[in-house]
Amino acid sequence: MDAARPLTVQYTARISLLLGGVLLLSVLAGLSVGAYDITFSDLLKLLQPWSDDGGVDHTARSVFTEIRLPRVLLALLVGGGLAVAGVVFQVLLRNVLADPYILGVSGGASVGALTAIATGVSGVFLLAQPLLAFVGALAVVMLVYRFGATRTTGDNTLILSGVMIGAFLSAVILTLVTTMDRPVRNALFWLVGYLGNATLLEVVILIPIVFPLVLLILLFAGRMNILALGSEAAGHLGVSVRATRGVLYAAASLLTAAVVSFSGAIGFVGLIVPHICRRVFGPDHRLLLPAAFFTGASFLIISDIIARSVIAPSELPVGAVTAALGAPVFLYILRRKT
Repeated sequence: MDAARPLTVQYTARISLLLGGVLLLSVLAGLSVGAYDITFSDLLKLLQPWSDDGGVDHTARSVFTEIRLPRVLLALLVGGGLAVAGVVFQVLLRNVLADPYILGVSGGASVGALTAIATGVSGVFLLAQPLLAFVGALAVVMLVYRFGATRTTGDNTLILSGVMIGAFLSAVILTLVTTMDRPVRNALFWLVGYLGNATLLEVVILIPIVFPLVLLILLFAGRMNILALGSEAAGHLGVSVRATRGVLYAAASLLTAAVVSFSGAIGFVGLIVPHICRRVFGPDHRLLLPAAFFTGASFLIISDIIARSVIAPSELPVGAVTAALGAPVFLYILRRKT
């Protein structure tokens, strides 16, 4: 976005519609492309429940209903949620390298979710997995901020604190995996980030969590612009810094925990997408947040298409694709900062 261009409602709406159109195309591609391709004509029939889909092949109908639709919808929610959480953490920590995965927040959520699975609590209480994931994510956020946010340390200390905590959590995760009855390969795929086991029930659970949290964060966009100037400046400008930080920390942590509890620890989405959107659309969070959501959703859907197509009929965990794309971006940003 041109720095001289004033941000208007009309401009924000146009960009949102444009990115929404890209997301729609990504969804259609995600529903169609894979080890078993669904033709565009069959896809149109399947997307119109009121139409006669008697001509659609039974296999195509099963692939669409049981595999593709929940997988694409889950990718949309996870990608958009992680991108928005990445924007929030970057503002709160005032570091463009901040990301739910790098900070260890995804690892904390994974420990909580795996604890629910390993102990069998998730089989008794439906929301135990996301709730324990939230506890783990929030605990990591508090630890990272406590150990890293000092005035005498450099800008990258928070990132290093997250990496160290993440390394410890990896050991905890491996310990939990060894206690699980599920095949180790499936567990490892989930830890890297995997959408192949998505169900419509998971989507139904996530929708009333992700969208309200994204909306709540969007309502704080103006205050996030002021927070980006620093806590002292924000306080002088009338922003309740502690309350605003508390709400945004909790919202971003819950958002991360919710999506990670069903998708696994998919990395770098919260790093790549905010960086690209900030470069293209500018730093104003009134536009950056919706742009990040749409772009993050499209990015993860396209990454999942690559993951399930590049070695079809076998597939890669989608986290391997996002890591392959995100690691060079991380090094590029780190080099520019140093």
